Amino acid sequence: MVVTEPRLTLERRLLREHPLLIACDEVGRGALAGPVAVGVVAIDAARSRKRVPQGLRDSKLVPESRRAGVAERAAAWVSVSAVGWASPQEIDEIGIMRALGLAASRGLQQLSAAGFTPEEGIVVLDGNHDYITPVHGDALTVRPVIKADRDCASAAAASVIAKVARDARMIELHDAEPHYNWARNKGYASLDHREAILRHGISAHHRASWSFIGSPTLF
Repeated sequence: MVVTEPRLTLERRLLREHPLLIACDEVGRGALAGPVAVGVVAIDAARSRKRVPQGLRDSKLVPESRRAGVAERAAAWVSVSAVGWASPQEIDEIGIMRALGLAASRGLQQLSAAGFTPEEGIVVLDGNHDYITPVHGDALTVRPVIKADRDCASAAAASVIAKVARDARMIELHDAEPHYNWARNKGYASLDHREAILRHGISAHHRASWSFIGSPTLF
């Protein structure tokens, strides 16, 4: 498989028209347990001229043993980074897409608290659907970009920073509920996770409104 290295082509073009570029990418959308996280990073024109951090890729393409180091280099490369969260209870209450928007909005608020103004820039959002504007408001300029986490270095940085943060959260939760093996499966629907749900039922960290084939009575 040929692994595409992310570039800064789109970022440099957009930064000719905007003073700030913010990239967002989600992690944990398809998990059965745990929060959803949205990584948020910002770069300006000066940052976009710097070398892309070594090993930076979409988080799914970075081996787990290397992700923490890549995330650390990515955080040092961007102007500012944050991770916004939405809990399993919020996902159950408002649905996954609105929960993604809530998590992204919380990440953007962290950028504002750090002295940056997202509304002055442009937001590159991985995917084909703008889930941020319905929650955060239309003062932002949001540009969904399919495969941004693969092709755009800023979105790849947001992806790997969010992935490392969410994996760490799931490892913390594992200690209280070790039978689900979240340290290994990170809350996704692996065979060992689904078998544990069949044996033990769901926990407070599961998305109780979700279901999966083979266990219709659990949720």
